[in-house]
Amino acid sequence: MGVEVLSEKVVDLLVEGKVGAIFQGKPEMGSRALGNRSIIADPRLRKGKDLVNKIKRREWYRPFAASILEEECKEWFDMGSLKNSPHMLYAVPVNKDKWNSIPAVIHVDGTCRVQTVNKDREHYYEIIRLFYEATGVPILLNTSLNLAGQPLVHTKGDAVELLKHSELDFIYFPEEKEIIYEDSL
Repeated sequence: MGVEVLSEKVVDLLVEGKVGAIFQGKPEMGSRALGNRSIIADPRLRKGKDLVNKIKRREWYRPFAASILEEECKEWFDMGSLKNSPHMLYAVPVNKDKWNSIPAVIHVDGTCRVQTVNKDREHYYEIIRLFYEATGVPILLNTSLNLAGQPLVHTKGDAVELLKHSELDFIYFPEEKEIIYEDSL
């Protein structure tokens, strides 16, 4: 199966309310997930924060970030003088007319930590683009691929073990053209 078909399947799963992960390339450095080792979910889910915090086994109040298509960012966030935010370094105000559209990624103060994604991040960009086509929302909830108190996942074996021992629904390995489902383990 080709990567585009699998990306479409990932989007279908997210739209169904499933929570998954993407594992590709090299691990990111630092305390953020930039689409290589990320748990991803539909930001439109009203209980999305609760669902993903339960999966990660962390406190209810912990916020999540938004990965957004770079070209759509200003429609959704008040970026001020920022042109982009590829490393998820800034929490910015969410445009008020979008609050009801993405409740799972909005902090209590109306801000969101934003990661802009461009075509250089090929597979991750493609998933977000397809999600946008399906839903009208160019954003995915994004958080690091680990459970509370555990290190970030570094190998495919680590990722599969996390899938076995968590409530994640699937992990997508775009470079290997593979989706592994929780119920297949």
